[in-house]
Amino acid sequence: MTPSTPDFGFVRVAAAVPPLKVADIEHNLREILSFARQADERRAQIVVFPELCLTGYTAGDLFHQHLLLDRAALALETIARASTSLRTVLVVGVPLAAEGNLFNCAAVVSGGVIHGLVPKTYIPGYKEYYEERWFASSRDLVGRDARIGDARVPIGTDLLFHAREIPGLVIGVEICEDLWGPLPPSSFQALHGATLVVNLSASNELVGKADYRRSLVAQQSARAICAYVYSSCGSGESTQDVVFGGHALAAEDGVLVAESPRFSARGELLVADVDVEHLRLDRERTTSFSDSRRAVGGMTWRRIDVDVPPFPGAPLARAIDPAPFIPRDDAERNRRTEEIISIQTAGLVKRLAHSGLQHAVIGLSGGLDSTLALLVAIRAFDALALPRAQVDAITMPGFGTSPRTRGNAERLAAASGVSLDAIDITEGCRQQFRDIGQDPAVHDVTFENVQARYRTMVLMNKANQLKGLVIGTGDLSEIALGWNTFSGDHISHYNVNAGVPKTLVRHLVGWLAARPEFAASRAVLEDILNTPISPELLPGSQQTESIIGPYELHDFFLYHFARWESRPAKIQLLAEHAFRDRYDAATIRKWLRVFVTRFFANQWKRSVMPDGPKVGSVALSPRGDWRMPSDAEATLWLEDLAD
Repeated sequence: MTPSTPDFGFVRVAAAVPPLKVADIEHNLREILSFARQADERRAQIVVFPELCLTGYTAGDLFHQHLLLDRAALALETIARASTSLRTVLVVGVPLAAEGNLFNCAAVVSGGVIHGLVPKTYIPGYKEYYEERWFASSRDLVGRDARIGDARVPIGTDLLFHAREIPGLVIGVEICEDLWGPLPPSSFQALHGATLVVNLSASNELVGKADYRRSLVAQQSARAICAYVYSSCGSGESTQDVVFGGHALAAEDGVLVAESPRFSARGELLVADVDVEHLRLDRERTTSFSDSRRAVGGMTWRRIDVDVPPFPGAPLARAIDPAPFIPRDDAERNRRTEEIISIQTAGLVKRLAHSGLQHAVIGLSGGLDSTLALLVAIRAFDALALPRAQVDAITMPGFGTSPRTRGNAERLAAASGVSLDAIDITEGCRQQFRDIGQDPAVHDVTFENVQARYRTMVLMNKANQLKGLVIGTGDLSEIALGWNTFSGDHISHYNVNAGVPKTLVRHLVGWLAARPEFAASRAVLEDILNTPISPELLPGSQQTESIIGPYELHDFFLYHFARWESRPAKIQLLAEHAFRDRYDAATIRKWLRVFVTRFFANQWKRSVMPDGPKVGSVALSPRGDWRMPSDAEATLWLEDLAD
């Protein structure tokens, strides 16, 4: 079942590309109002239309005909009157004659009121663009208001539109070329509070231009830490010399949230939810954002209050990625995978070179994490032109070790050309039990942790013997959950997996298995990928995910908790949306409570975790991204998940 939601900072935006006719204002008015009603029916809170949509962008010298201009002004008044029956805020493109000039404007309209007019600043006059022939720049504007019918309406590029009842929602407006210039007005708008920027555009189609447009919109949303909604003229514009495809885009903090098809004769209405709460939090912690305000401290702005309807409480109108650490696009996934492996490898290369050590010691269990650490070590030794035989893998079978994992560890070491020692820890652990008076028949946490600590002691002692470096294998998910033994697998000289969550570990091992350099290991790597995750500390079957929960859920929780500082109730909502075909709400809540409880309870382990490279936007090193008291209470966060 798809969940409904309180707002949690979401704002529903729309970009409309109606099928227009050049200079046919009555037709265009009907289409604009039709699309406005559709946006309203889909509960959009703001809808942006293309540049000069009332007249058509390609009207040419007809812009000097006051018949056209006067009718456009009347049509804008009609839109204002019609907006009384709509809850959506409309942003419409209109030419405006004022002060002896003609301005290319965006009108912000709702509730029967034209709240303000924002004129275009950068007027293109190059290549196929001739706007300077008709329009003046906003810099030529003298007054602070303009007459529309009997009303005086604020006009200028110093207008910001504040939503009265939606915390953090401030709307900035720019027009087409404004975005393409080196100093977009939206940058200044964002620095002074705009969290949502809308762009009314008329960007014609050329080979490769759509890709650049996508990149431009996404990058501006990243630089300005804002949501950015873009609507460009469609195929109804004149095709005398150029063709317009009608491109609608919505981006948030560098990520393209939604995109319309192009070249539709019937027009397009793009609807998407953007997360203003994420943006506010990202701005709060990005110190360079507030520092940038000092560069524009002398600018003054007018605040226009507008009524924006509350979030609709409907199913989310955006995709929520269930695997946020793994890109969905094939090309992007391959590029990032190579980059992650390279970061891990470079970190280990530097640590080995700095220490002068030429041996690496790894506890090789036959599981995913130690497999990835081994493959990274091999790449590092290859990069340093050191023999692979100086990577010293040690398999340490204990009470719960299965023949499958031990066999896979042995086969992987042999296929990879690394050294392998087999050291059975069972007798050593029995001695430990005798030393502390532990009944070996009691399979409690002591029984398990004695094995983990004994293994780490073996690795450390072997590293001393070989003058080598113990490479840690524990991943970011285990670090977040505290699913490790303090001073056991918790400890190493350098942990190459410290920034890699479990779902990504699995992906990286699969990716490396397909690489030519590991062709000899491919079969065993594929079997390791198919082996259930287990600490193998108890006799019989012991599967991690049946104890602490699915890693795909925990990685999702971790991403939204640490990357976006989201409260548990919001994470619950997002998870219900992302995993709606795999987990019900009760199951998600159960494991989310486990995540919150374990995350708070195990900060003390993270406070003394070994060095390891950060590879993505989420990291838990106490020396880097995450500083948290070891004795912080989880009560507030658990209460947020109350049924």
